[in-house]
Amino acid sequence: MKKIFIILFGLFLLTINNLNAQNDSIKVEDDLLNSLSSDSSNQEKLLPDHMIITQRMLWGEKGLMRNFDAFELTPEKRAHELKIRRTMLVTHQVLGTLTSLGMIAQGFVGSKLYNGDKSVKDLHEGLAAGINIGYFTTAALSLFTPPKMLNERKGFSSIKMHKYLAIIHMTSMIATNILAEQTENEGNLPPSKHVLQMRKWHRAAAFTAFGSFLAAEIVIKF
Repeated sequence: MKKIFIILFGLFLLTINNLNAQNDSIKVEDDLLNSLSSDSSNQEKLLPDHMIITQRMLWGEKGLMRNFDAFELTPEKRAHELKIRRTMLVTHQVLGTLTSLGMIAQGFVGSKLYNGDKSVKDLHEGLAAGINIGYFTTAALSLFTPPKMLNERKGFSSIKMHKYLAIIHMTSMIATNILAEQTENEGNLPPSKHVLQMRKWHRAAAFTAFGSFLAAEIVIKF
């Protein structure tokens, strides 16, 4: 119980620190945007040079959102987009922390189920549903948020490491869900070798997803 409390408290502090860092980053972008507002000739600087494909589809110069007057590419409306970005990223971080807590709980429950305690099967499935909702909502908030003002720094950075880890935990989460369907045993018969093997892979994928997800939360602080 003491270890669980330490983990929870650590995740809480991590979330607070990440929110402060995010607010500092947004403040820098706001200051830059204010400096551009007085010069309409700088419109090409309103978007970063590089965006992920989901952002480019929605928020690029010819993105879907540019079809709406509210999101015309102007300094004033980009300022509104940055406020939307801030809200989405703060929600992204809070949901990410809650999802991490769910993963920790699932780890304990999953271990009991793995050791033959079938009484926690319904709880395990309920936690899995909640984690999936939290995880993929968290991912969507990041993938579809309006782009930032500043270009990423060249070379290695915590943001790039955060993105690399995201690829790992996204792949692991998808694998975990696919493998979960292969772990079900038919009736009251002893589990087959195939089922036992799938359970091992499912557990490995789940731990990989949690480890890389938690690492992504930690690395963004630095």
